[in-house]
Amino acid sequence: MTIKDIGPDPQSFDLETSTVENTHYRAVAWSGKYLQLTLMSIPVGEDIGLEAHPETDQFLRLDAGRGRVQMGPAKDRLDFDREVEDGWAVMVPAGTWHNITNIGDEPMRLYTVYAPVHHAAGKVQPTSADAGRDEESGEDEPPSWSVQPAQEEPDEHA
Repeated sequence: MTIKDIGPDPQSFDLETSTVENTHYRAVAWSGKYLQLTLMSIPVGEDIGLEAHPETDQFLRLDAGRGRVQMGPAKDRLDFDREVEDGWAVMVPAGTWHNITNIGDEPMRLYTVYAPVHHAAGKVQPTSADAGRDEESGEDEPPSWSVQPAQEEPDEHA
């Protein structure tokens, strides 16, 4: 990835090209005071991972590949089920259980905007396992300049 997260300073880059060229599971491209942009690459047959962010809204956009979006109020009640592809957007309200599975025959490339900031600035996680280890070890905490909810509830993972 050629983009460097410079924190809450002004930034500009070719988002579509950067998203399509990203080969990492997750790479934080920009971290502001109130929101964050990450690039993601999900291998064929794999998924983002079923989760819910109680205090975080998300916007996701696919720039390559095909996916299956599932969302709902509980991890065992994913009543929103849609197929998406290049150009589609997905909005995830805070507290909603969600997952996107790559159902295509190429890596699914997407970007996501978190509000508030959710990951460590500039963090690059080549695989989903790396992301899980970083979260468990506390090495994926939002930067000190970001504004976080007063009483943040922890994320939930299935």
